[in-house]
Amino acid sequence: IDATMIAKIAAEYEKGRLLLIQTTDLGAGRPVQWNIGAIAASGNPRALDLIRHILLASASIPAAFPPVMFDVEANGKPYQEMHVDGGAVSQAFLIPPSVNLRVARARTGYQRKGVVAYIIRNSRLTTEWSDVERLTLSIAQKAVSTMINYNGIGDLYRMYMVTQRAGASFNLAYIGDDFNAEHKEDFDQAYMRALYHYAHEKAERGYPDRKSTRLNS
Repeated sequence: IDATMIAKIAAEYEKGRLLLIQTTDLGAGRPVQWNIGAIAASGNPRALDLIRHILLASASIPAAFPPVMFDVEANGKPYQEMHVDGGAVSQAFLIPPSVNLRVARARTGYQRKGVVAYIIRNSRLTTEWSDVERLTLSIAQKAVSTMINYNGIGDLYRMYMVTQRAGASFNLAYIGDDFNAEHKEDFDQAYMRALYHYAHEKAERGYPDRKSTRLNS
């Protein structure tokens, strides 16, 4: 991420495109959605450093990586906010569920035909079977991984309902049951390369089995 990329992001923002990245304010226990395009187009000399901090925080998985501290000011007093991966709140988001696009379009007079949502889930829709040892740590790890998986599926349902209410089509790509590469450890290079080639092949064929507005397609 350098000045050249920031300038390109700013140019796209001026055209009306949005790049939003979510982090979690751990102290407040709430999500923060950063408008990267607005920051890039602000002209602030600290914009590049702030965007780098946001990207780092958005990838800082709690307990696996250290949190990222942000210097802020409230009521004239400086203090720091601790931010971690936005996945602590939700794994993905489209627009806030409280926003009704049909109502927004009616009020503004803005109309756009053929609104399409493309959702990429870098995971499966099912929880993989594993032999859980009768140990506290093993049980806790399996429980947490199961919870994370189903939280992600809940995010998909929310996005699906948002698209249906907005009259948009819903297209979902995810890791299917036909992908069986061995996953020895987190960030396993061989597994990640195999996953990349799997997705690339699916994309080349146009995801023929995913072109549906149904979540379970």
